[in-house]
Amino acid sequence: MRIPVRLAAILPRLLLGLILLLAASPAFADEAADRAAIDKLFAQLRVAPNAEAAKAIDTQIWTYWTTPSDPILAGRMREVLTARGMGDATGALRLLDKLVADYPDYAEGWNQRATIYYTLGDFEASIADCEKVLAIEPRHFGALSGRALMYLQLGRRALALKDMAAALAVHPFLSERRLFPELGKPMTQI
Repeated sequence: MRIPVRLAAILPRLLLGLILLLAASPAFADEAADRAAIDKLFAQLRVAPNAEAAKAIDTQIWTYWTTPSDPILAGRMREVLTARGMGDATGALRLLDKLVADYPDYAEGWNQRATIYYTLGDFEASIADCEKVLAIEPRHFGALSGRALMYLQLGRRALALKDMAAALAVHPFLSERRLFPELGKPMTQI
């Protein structure tokens, strides 16, 4: 199929206009604002002066992770968190299977499923989901430290140490640090 010359001449401008229109839509604007806020929180977390300050920042990060801008996704996450809170691991897992199929780029969906698998003792599935989380959000200290704990329980200390060091580079005050005395104490920033 051949595009008419006049259309070919204006096609790049039409595409640019469409991209700008989509970028200006509330969903994209909210996601961009959330990403900027999370980036700022991660920068603050890396230089937190103490555990109390770090905890306050990590709580804000978890809030962003578990309450996405997309209202449908946010509602589905509330269902997952409610099921988890009620101790319904099977129900949460069923919801998460559907969620990660529908939203494969949502890191926290994979992380929540990894957590459920961990609680069920399925380390292989949990570690696989941690891989997905970290492919999407390499700074996810929950996935890094969770995977480190699993590696430690599986007797794979070198891998556990590697993940914990990566987690501590993001969040220097993780409580799991105590399991790795060779990593020393957190460095406080001035």
